[in-house]
Amino acid sequence: MRSIPLKTKICGITNLDDALNACEAGADALGFVFYEKSPRFIKSDKAKDIIKKLPPFVKTVGLFVNVNSKDVNRICEQCNIDIAQIHFDASDEFYNDLKVPYIRVVRATCKEDIVRYIDNYIIVDAFVQSFGGEGKRVALEWFDGLDCSKIILAGGLTSENLHELRSYNFYGVDVSSGVEVSKGKKDKIKVKEFIVNAKSL
Repeated sequence: MRSIPLKTKICGITNLDDALNACEAGADALGFVFYEKSPRFIKSDKAKDIIKKLPPFVKTVGLFVNVNSKDVNRICEQCNIDIAQIHFDASDEFYNDLKVPYIRVVRATCKEDIVRYIDNYIIVDAFVQSFGGEGKRVALEWFDGLDCSKIILAGGLTSENLHELRSYNFYGVDVSSGVEVSKGKKDKIKVKEFIVNAKSL
């Protein structure tokens, strides 16, 4: 049993019911996708309306792909987003211009991709051309021998396979497709089971 429960993030929130159900189930963070090509894309005004109705102490995360820092700052301020999730390769200048806390997504193709940022809090996701949300898993053997205490694992996670993470000290887990009935629509039971199983590791 871990001394600190895994943090859980439910990503791809598109409606208030899913957001509130995830909060009720014990989610630590909710993710909102501001990437227009994603089936889980949400407009900033809708995200703002949802976030205004959330209970306290639940972090809100905005996922961004191939945008400039001004757009990230603007949307995060407009929607009251706590953390910007940067899901693409960005320059140091981009990160320096951000006015909000951020977390980098490492779209891993090999162990070396992870090791490069091991000293920082990061989300590690499997590399896919569509920038995630396809349920592709990262090879767990890439984490063997690494301190994973600052890593949030994403990609292909479900309540059924979380037990495979028991021997790793991940900081958290991030799920989207693994708790859905269709792209952008969460399954209340799957969300609850995922969070319960994650917290029990």
